[in-house]
Amino acid sequence: MSAEAAERVSAAPGGRPSSPVQTSWFEFLLDGSLLETHLHKASPDPTAAQLIVQFLEQASKPSLNEQNQVQPPVDNRRNRTLKLLALKIAAHMRWDLDLLEKGFHILIPVLNMLLNELLCVSKVPPGVKHVDLDLSTLPPTTAMAVLIYNRWAIRTIVLSSFPEKQTKPGPHQMNIVLEGALRLHKDFYVHNVRTLDLLGADAAGTANGETEASTAGLRISAHELHCQVRYDLGGIYFQQGCTDQGAYGKAMEHFRLTRDLLQKLGSSLHVHLDEKRLAGYWNACRALTGTLGPADATATPYVLLCFSMSPQALVEAFIQDNTSHNHLYSIKPHIRKYLCVCNAVRDALQGEGLSVRFHQLLLKPSKRLVDFILEVCTRSLEKDRPSETSRQNMANFMKTLCESLEELPLVFVVSSHKLFMELLREEERKVLVEQMRKRSATINLSAKPLPSFYDIPASASVSIGQLEQQLILSLEPRRVRQILIEVHGMAQRHFWRINSKWEVPPDYINVILGIKDPLTKDLVYILMAKGLHCITIKDFGHARQLFSACLELVTEFSPRLRQVMLNEMLLLEVRAHETLAADGCRDRPSSDLVSRVRGYLEMRIHDLPLRQVVGEECVAFMLNWRENDYLTLQVPPPLVQSNPYIKLGQLLASTCKELPGPKESRRTAKELWEVVVQICSMSTQHKRNNDGRMGLIKHRESSMGIMQRSVVCFSPENVCLSSRFKDDIVNEVTAEHLTIWPSSILNMQAVDVEAVAVTVKELVSYALTLNPNNQSWLITQADIYFVTSQYSAALHFYLQAGVVCSDFFTRPVPPEVYNDQVLKRMIKCCSMMNCHTQVAVLCQFLRETDYMTAFKALQEQNGHDAMDSFYDYIWDVTILEYLTHIHHKRGESEKRQIAIKAIGQAELNTSNPEEVLQLAAQKRKKRFLQAMAKLYF
Repeated sequence: MSAEAAERVSAAPGGRPSSPVQTSWFEFLLDGSLLETHLHKASPDPTAAQLIVQFLEQASKPSLNEQNQVQPPVDNRRNRTLKLLALKIAAHMRWDLDLLEKGFHILIPVLNMLLNELLCVSKVPPGVKHVDLDLSTLPPTTAMAVLIYNRWAIRTIVLSSFPEKQTKPGPHQMNIVLEGALRLHKDFYVHNVRTLDLLGADAAGTANGETEASTAGLRISAHELHCQVRYDLGGIYFQQGCTDQGAYGKAMEHFRLTRDLLQKLGSSLHVHLDEKRLAGYWNACRALTGTLGPADATATPYVLLCFSMSPQALVEAFIQDNTSHNHLYSIKPHIRKYLCVCNAVRDALQGEGLSVRFHQLLLKPSKRLVDFILEVCTRSLEKDRPSETSRQNMANFMKTLCESLEELPLVFVVSSHKLFMELLREEERKVLVEQMRKRSATINLSAKPLPSFYDIPASASVSIGQLEQQLILSLEPRRVRQILIEVHGMAQRHFWRINSKWEVPPDYINVILGIKDPLTKDLVYILMAKGLHCITIKDFGHARQLFSACLELVTEFSPRLRQVMLNEMLLLEVRAHETLAADGCRDRPSSDLVSRVRGYLEMRIHDLPLRQVVGEECVAFMLNWRENDYLTLQVPPPLVQSNPYIKLGQLLASTCKELPGPKESRRTAKELWEVVVQICSMSTQHKRNNDGRMGLIKHRESSMGIMQRSVVCFSPENVCLSSRFKDDIVNEVTAEHLTIWPSSILNMQAVDVEAVAVTVKELVSYALTLNPNNQSWLITQADIYFVTSQYSAALHFYLQAGVVCSDFFTRPVPPEVYNDQVLKRMIKCCSMMNCHTQVAVLCQFLRETDYMTAFKALQEQNGHDAMDSFYDYIWDVTILEYLTHIHHKRGESEKRQIAIKAIGQAELNTSNPEEVLQLAAQKRKKRFLQAMAKLYF
């Protein structure tokens, strides 16, 4: 879930005294002074982050035109004011990117929208690359906007990714922009609340141009800017160091100057950086470049040996150790280990056997040694195009490594590594890991971690990113737990926030965030989020493992979370079975699964968070597998009255069950009709939600209103697809089973017809994925496109309906499919697309040829079809004679001759028997429809 949603849910009352009513976003539009007052509150509700998201969300809402097509957001005063309000909040925070990213947890797309708006209001030239701008010639606020945006872009790359090989050589454009800023030695200015107010007045034509002045806005000194920019540049160069060793030197120089500037500035309101992270960067750069001096080597020998690959630095360290006899004597054997690893990897790449010494190392390896082996493997294969032989040799080495490790957690370290994934095929990986599982003793998830996982380097601030990467990639519950134990030993923060794509339903967030132990909280959140993601991508195997581990964990301390996990595991099994059904498997679900679904629907546990989608899909599941007897006869009556999902499901099941007898089904159908009308009707009171949005179908006049977003998916055998509308836009849509529905709606003004139209369109589209050859549904889909003026798409589906019932027009299309109503709509589609000859041909298909429409179409001269190429499909001699007349009148002799030739065909002679004329017509119908199908498919 989003940070905004998490904050909103976490702020919800839970047994505490009721809090003041939350201020809605639109109130800030009405009162210009309200925002500043609100932001100065001790605990503003909504928070600044929520307001930024709400303002930008409202300002960027797309609109619909008359054809129900999505249009870009309107550029009007309301939307411009909303964007300015979002910018004012950022200005109130002094454009502190650290606070916006980490403190407020604003997501990347929202920050991108916010900073793009800053570029816009700061009058950055549109369409010009930032690298081509001369910052020295721009107004101060304009230049500062460019710098803030590029600083954020670099920070986003550093914070949300990990070191990897660049796809293209050369520096990022953002580097160049920021490097250019370091050549400017003047004060800068950034928009504050006052200058943004002036911009609003400027848009209204009442400003005095003060925002263009060189001293307008918040003053940022050159030293403050350089300090911040150098820190950001150091971060991006450090990230590039894994593929460009020289980048570490650039990073170190920037970090050195950042440290110097920090000392000069002392405490500054405008410099926002992580000094602990800066210290970690500094130590890492010095180790990686081999610039640690004698004093440093004595103080931090471990840093030198963990990070440095520089021979000079190692020699200097050991020389000092020979004289001091303190730190490195006991570490020298470990250096021999590392040299042995390097030699083993070299031997493996050359296809040679591994040494006895290396095999001895693998008898009792530490996790640090395994990590080092993987690092050496990765770096040894870092070429643009390693040979296939090298790749195969390295793959064999990785398999040997897995087989040589006794401890299953260390096997998982190797099997989850990126290089392992790249070199071994999926089948090889699965077989190998399964072999290791069988060989190792079963490890309980709740067991204590191995001692080696507490063996953390003294300077771990740099390697935490690598662990976070493994945490994001790993789908093994045991590995996830071990990584969390490690990172919690390095830093005290919420690791469930490191990946913005980890989302937990808002219904559960309060319960999970209420867990007191930080490690357990992170573990529960991440296991659930990963499991939900696996369900989304239909990786049900990993989802079961993750959910099972989470269930085992929460069972020990939280009955509520235990039931939550049981409900989610039920939804997992329902979706897994429906996925198999969608792929063609027609096996019925097990009796155990059906029983569990019934149990969920009948469950009544107080104070238990329930997701609406679970109830919806359980009812849909029962309908899909035709458990109509349960829904219509066995459900306890109180349950039907208290559970709106079951009520709707019962009515649908009853209507489908009684469909063969229209008279008998009318009573149930009428009740279903009334419920659906009630769901689609808006309340007369237009209340607003907490986020300020107007509720259209959210506020209903009865308990059935909570069904407003329910989507019930039916199997092909169980679909009762029908529609009846009395509105000008959609009343021309036809479907089967229309006779069972009432003929009118008492309160049509209350029905949200637009929502009904969208729902029917989605339902028909989904139904056609289940049964794409249902001619009735194809006609309904075509009608929907027809009434929304999408004529090409409509003609496509009209033709498709004919194809499926005539074996691609090799047999006549049944008259009940291509009745006069359908044919007239096909004629109108062709007319609206200026395909006038096609119109004339189709006019012959009607029970009585429509000469007036045909003649009018043939008089048009702006046709977009191939005109005379369709004359061979005309069998009506009257139309052909009219064609010769108009071509003669226009002096079009060649086309007149084609028409005369068509008239002269013996089989069109009016003296022929009726059977001959009918055969000639059918032959031309078939060829014409096949030609049309090729045009529109």
